[in-house]
Amino acid sequence: MIFDIVTIFPDLLDSPLQEGIIRRARLKNLIDIEIVNLRDFAEGPHAMTDDRPFGGGEGMVMKPEPLAAAVVSRQNIGPQPKVILLSPQGRRYDQTVAEELAKEAHLVLVCGRYEGVDERFREQYVDDEISIGDFILTGGELAAMVIIDSITRLLPGVLGCAESAAKDTFSRNLLKHPQYTRPQEFEGHQVPAELVSGNHAAIEAYRFIASVKRTLERRPDLLKNETFSADEMALLHKHNLLRLVQKNAEPSRMT
Repeated sequence: MIFDIVTIFPDLLDSPLQEGIIRRARLKNLIDIEIVNLRDFAEGPHAMTDDRPFGGGEGMVMKPEPLAAAVVSRQNIGPQPKVILLSPQGRRYDQTVAEELAKEAHLVLVCGRYEGVDERFREQYVDDEISIGDFILTGGELAAMVIIDSITRLLPGVLGCAESAAKDTFSRNLLKHPQYTRPQEFEGHQVPAELVSGNHAAIEAYRFIASVKRTLERRPDLLKNETFSADEMALLHKHNLLRLVQKNAEPSRMT
């Protein structure tokens, strides 16, 4: 998969993209990341990439010409790209969107800055507009790194354990169950007995119930979009959680 990042601050991105899972994926040629310096496509002695807004007002607006030239330069590099503008006005990014974008072969991530980009560039060159949350960053670079990281770990062969992505938080509309490792006792607190029992059915049941409890405590809003099997419904009833879950879920999903 190819990721192109169009930015005026290429050095801001270089180091984080050389670490951890992303670094290993690059070394294994599972992903290719190119940082595109927008200033290379700006004209004039000062390589200006922004200018004052028509009509007046605060701040600066990113110019359409260098943005368009940068995107066009990547269109013949591998498969036809999907161009994404990173902006607080875009659709909200979540795990479902990450899974959707992981099916693409080539993404061009345009890092917005200042008061935004010229609307003519957005209308003519942008395929999608994404926001990672209802807050304002100084630019789209951090959002680009979030998107690349979350998509990369979904690609086949990237994670050492393929089930890690399949069973992570938000793989369902449930938060992941609590995790434990050695030692079995820490400051007087024991690992739950089910996890050291060797009984795989008991382990899975414990983890499911622990996951539901954590979701009820921290993100009950997620349950409205979750569907439960008959066996899971029976477990919820056994642990006196069924009514609490039903209270937060859509009626059609509790049948």
